[in-house]
Amino acid sequence: MAAEIVNPRSDSSTDQDGGAEPLDSFDPAFALHRGGKMAVQATVPVRDKDDLSLAYTPGVARVCTAIAEQPELVHDYTWKSSVVAVVTDGTAVLGLGDIGPEASLPVMEGKAILFKQFGGVDAVPIALDCTDADEIVETVVRLAPSFGGVNLEDISAPRCFEIERKLQERLDIPVFHDDQHGTAVVTLAALRNAARLSGRGIGELRAVISGAGAAGVAIAKMLVEAGIGDVAVADRKGVVSTGRKDLTPVKRELAEFTNKAGLSGSLEDALAGADVFIGVSGGTVPETAVASMAKGAFVFAMANPNPEVHPDVAHKYAAVVATGRSDFPNQINNVLAFPGIFAGALQVRASRITEGMKIAAAEALAGVVGDDLAADYVIPSPFDERVAPAVTAAVAAAARAEGVARR
Repeated sequence: MAAEIVNPRSDSSTDQDGGAEPLDSFDPAFALHRGGKMAVQATVPVRDKDDLSLAYTPGVARVCTAIAEQPELVHDYTWKSSVVAVVTDGTAVLGLGDIGPEASLPVMEGKAILFKQFGGVDAVPIALDCTDADEIVETVVRLAPSFGGVNLEDISAPRCFEIERKLQERLDIPVFHDDQHGTAVVTLAALRNAARLSGRGIGELRAVISGAGAAGVAIAKMLVEAGIGDVAVADRKGVVSTGRKDLTPVKRELAEFTNKAGLSGSLEDALAGADVFIGVSGGTVPETAVASMAKGAFVFAMANPNPEVHPDVAHKYAAVVATGRSDFPNQINNVLAFPGIFAGALQVRASRITEGMKIAAAEALAGVVGDDLAADYVIPSPFDERVAPAVTAAVAAAARAEGVARR
């Protein structure tokens, strides 16, 4: 029987045995999570001895022997090509921070069911009890034969960059840190449509990103790849620039390909005259800084649950407003990207997920909006059934075009 979770806010509610009342009784989130949100289900019946002899011994031995002789057959005769490992160390979970591997499991289970619901991809949550980058890499490399791809999740920066890079160097399956690339794909898609709505191209825009962590760095890279006019990134100490002496290696690299205008100073300074604000850091941007942006600006304030700029404030000055919340229009939600990206990569047995595949995903996602484009509709809903098929097809085609597809 599952262990009872005691309500820490009440010492008066008791059950029939005189114990404290479980949280399930008044909080629907706990009720939904009791026992976990997912389970393993067989795809073949085992009804009698004939079924058993095929699903297990002796029939399974013939399949094992064939795979031993021709290793590529593992994709056809096991679940490998349709399953992803969702890997975390619990160090950067949602907005909760470093809460550890056990506490991260509800999120990893949630991620796994989103893979299935929105992309038809099976996923297994794996929470690791280690935080050393090399230990994580070694562990995932040893687990990799069971999986067709690896989705890194909620691993703190800057270790997440190193872990992803080393894993992709050592593995011949896609490795994707969704906190970075999923956020970047959806942001680019929304920005493309916001620019189209205003009659401009991305090359005409100057963007400012608040936050130089995993998401901020990935968004900056993708915007540059997509041809943004200019983009500057600000951390707690101000605009990341080549003139700063306190930069980490990741931020030094970031400074080399961003901020062509040579801006310095604070985030607020950089926002003066900017066309786009992208928030992935939390905190609050002063209304005066938002007011100083260019006419017809776009504000993508994506911190949860409190956007860096509240939509009520943003709408005073911006032509398009997006957040990370589901209760406002234009939600920048990673679920729009990662299920279809992995589905497309697995479909063609891609060896990696390239920048071209991510750009293709963003373009496909933006294209779903089509002629319905409006200020409150620059990005589709996660429940739009056109999303995953469009992203899947675009990613598969890009993988073939870039030579990383193996079928």
